[in-house]
Amino acid sequence: MDRQLLMVSAGLIAFGLLTLYSAGQTDVPTRAAGVWHRQFVWVGIGIVAAGVVFHLSPRLLEWLAPALYGGSLFLLVLVLLVGTGAGTASSSNSWLSIGGRQIGQPSELAKVATVLMLARYLSSRREPPRSLRDLLVPGLIVGVPFLLVLKQPDLGSAIVFIGIAFAMLFWAGVRPRLLFLLASPGLSLLLAFNNWTWGAWMVLFTALLFAWRPYISDALVVWFLNVAMGAIALPLWKRLAPYQQNRLLTFLNPEVDPRAAGYHAIQSRVAIGSGGWFGTGYTDGPQKRLAFLPEQHTDFVFPIVGEELGFIGVAVALALFLALLLILLRISRRATDSFGSLLIFGILGLLFTHVYENVGMTVNLMPITGIPLPFFSYGGSFFVICCLCLGLAFRVANDSRQSGYPDT
Repeated sequence: MDRQLLMVSAGLIAFGLLTLYSAGQTDVPTRAAGVWHRQFVWVGIGIVAAGVVFHLSPRLLEWLAPALYGGSLFLLVLVLLVGTGAGTASSSNSWLSIGGRQIGQPSELAKVATVLMLARYLSSRREPPRSLRDLLVPGLIVGVPFLLVLKQPDLGSAIVFIGIAFAMLFWAGVRPRLLFLLASPGLSLLLAFNNWTWGAWMVLFTALLFAWRPYISDALVVWFLNVAMGAIALPLWKRLAPYQQNRLLTFLNPEVDPRAAGYHAIQSRVAIGSGGWFGTGYTDGPQKRLAFLPEQHTDFVFPIVGEELGFIGVAVALALFLALLLILLRISRRATDSFGSLLIFGILGLLFTHVYENVGMTVNLMPITGIPLPFFSYGGSFFVICCLCLGLAFRVANDSRQSGYPDT
């Protein structure tokens, strides 16, 4: 076993359990009461799942990748037909339920299945993709689950697929300029809500195309995609669900609707800001105890750390996440084959996107997308998926250690 990975993983799980225990200590009844008991059950299930994955050969997982990917797509289609909502996304179709009891989110399984499938494809190539044509297959592998999850609608989980794709393409050797061209239509869409910024962006982007001199076909396709994104920005905005529109508007200015759409962001900032250097004391956060902090056991569990443990507690939590990401980077670099290396770096991209999105939305640096924080947020399917990712990392680290690399 990789000792560093074991210690950091145990630290994150323990920190998360302590935070969930505190989330349930309130002066008014909330849904957070007693969740830490149930989370212990998921911890046990997650450890067993990680142990099972640890004993599977990476070659077997590579062979099973298409079947797992296809199964995850089937579940994503099924959840669109019979799925239900929950929590901050009660109007979405994100959960599968049996007899009125939620059993899991297929999007979480689809993230890992997409990592496996993309790692299988990229590792089978003799050289990294050099043009947009070479990115067609990776784009389809990521794009299909991305669109299905976006249809639910679950914008937060959909963004994770984008993070996975760019992380794995970068690690596979795709040039940064090509990745920038790939991302440019998304940037154009974001900037198209203001004519002046979009016009300035198109002038700058056109100048970059002339300076970089990519393949003519790539340059034309990307340029026209940027123009198209500017044209569909307004119709696309109108197709967003009302709660999604409100989340984006209140991201720019939460005070626009402080009692409804902006309430989450305002209360989260108040909780984190009131913690100061050392916090108000473990289990004693007033915002949490009076239940002013919404979804304090799921999407907004991180503000409890800021309120009760202050800057020091936040620094420790983020340091643990940073240590985990650095350990995954080390494991990926020392993997014995390209499939294992891409697999672990894809997991790194998955976890990094979750941490960045969740922490960012709690301090109003990102729109509220209803995405959980790894090992901290209450929930079964996502926690088990995180443990599965750890099991994969332990296995790849063990294989590299058998090949001569030390643990540290």
